[in-house]
Amino acid sequence: MNTTKGIILAGGYGSRLYPLTYGVSKQLIPVYDKPMIYYPLSILLIAGIKDILIITKIEDNSSFRKLLGDGKKYGINIEYAIQETPGGIAEALIIGANFIDKNNVCLILGDNIFYSEKMEIYLSKAQNNFIDGFSTIFGVKVDNPSEFGVVELNSDKEIISIIEKPIKPKSEIIVSGLYFYPNNVLEIVSDLKPSNRGELEITDINSFYLNKQKLKMIDFSNDVTWVDTGTYKSLIDASNYFQQFEENSGRKVACIEELVYKMGYINKEQLTEIANDMKSSEYGRYLLEILKYD
Repeated sequence: MNTTKGIILAGGYGSRLYPLTYGVSKQLIPVYDKPMIYYPLSILLIAGIKDILIITKIEDNSSFRKLLGDGKKYGINIEYAIQETPGGIAEALIIGANFIDKNNVCLILGDNIFYSEKMEIYLSKAQNNFIDGFSTIFGVKVDNPSEFGVVELNSDKEIISIIEKPIKPKSEIIVSGLYFYPNNVLEIVSDLKPSNRGELEITDINSFYLNKQKLKMIDFSNDVTWVDTGTYKSLIDASNYFQQFEENSGRKVACIEELVYKMGYINKEQLTEIANDMKSSEYGRYLLEILKYD
């Protein structure tokens, strides 16, 4: 079976957050106590993905490299690529084609945050769907569906259609920014034509698989916290949510250092070195506490 590689799309201008994003990539802005990109990165790690490509704007590339490096200190492999100008979500698959090679791929948007105690179960289902050649999308219920790709379902909860930003949405379920595609997605994206917006639309890829009856949707509506961090309010709401969660539970969400340690990608000595580098911060002290009780 092919392995699955991960791509985080962290390009774009973040124009909805100006002036915050004039000088820094949106995906490097903090969400509570960590950079935003830690959240999508943690999803890939929970999915068991160790080979990751981060796609950025050219001016932000060095900042991401400074933050995460080549991934070796986390026991994973991180590579980087440039998106010259925003050309649609699907363009990430063209930029990452050589990286994907003959593997399956999980694409996640760098500004989408997901949290659930059941996340590992959901991501395992998506990985298992590859066995039968299925792609997987993840639906969430929102108040403003017309701003997204909207999923129309029949009475058996099967997908009838996916319409990009419809004026009159047929449901409140939209496609979130997390996608699992088999390797043949590279052939599909190479044949895509830009939409009226001049972008390669991810909805066109999803619709292709739907028409071939090779698309499944996992519904995140009931027990997954999802945030599209495109507004000032959503940024603050997400920070408040994770602050409250962590203070109540004593556990951190999207703590990539803890994740790779628990998964056995790094050992105690390696985590100690990472934690000591951050021991002046509450985050670093949290990592030292993990080591104390392990």
